[in-house]
Amino acid sequence: MRKFVTVAVLGVSMAVGGCGKSDSSADAGAEKASGAASSSAPVKREAGNWKTDVKLVKFDMPGVPASMKDQMEKQFAAASGTEQCVTQAQVDQENAADTLSKGFGESCTWSKKEIGGSKVDVAGTCTSNGQKVDLTMAGTMEAKKSDVLVTSKGPAPAGGQMEMQMQVTSTNIGPCKA
Repeated sequence: MRKFVTVAVLGVSMAVGGCGKSDSSADAGAEKASGAASSSAPVKREAGNWKTDVKLVKFDMPGVPASMKDQMEKQFAAASGTEQCVTQAQVDQENAADTLSKGFGESCTWSKKEIGGSKVDVAGTCTSNGQKVDLTMAGTMEAKKSDVLVTSKGPAPAGGQMEMQMQVTSTNIGPCKA
């Protein structure tokens, strides 16, 4: 289960990591090879103080007691409300396609990687220690707010399939604090 959660958390990091488009030929080639390319440049988020909330929407795993789901909901709730100052220099360097590629390394194959305009629609399969996990991210990224549903599906340790969904919402709440 730890591996499953790790892949899901990487999805969250990509979702809140920024939104910019790379113009490098390596990224263009990777998008072309995957069969999915951005239809337009993503909206750049504005510099400032960003607050991120993460909510566990769904957690289905065969054989897991309700108390474990409650514990996970509490862990996600504790991680919510984090704030981060994002400078203009950081915004200028952000690149969603690069973040996606680096965040998951070479262990993922993307069947869909559409990050354009204000829309995020990504799907793929990631492998870690022999375990395959399907990952999707769908939502919006705008100058002052991003809202992405991250869904991870994979084999459960006790057999069957497990699924986890997290809603990751980041909002620009004003200038960075001193």
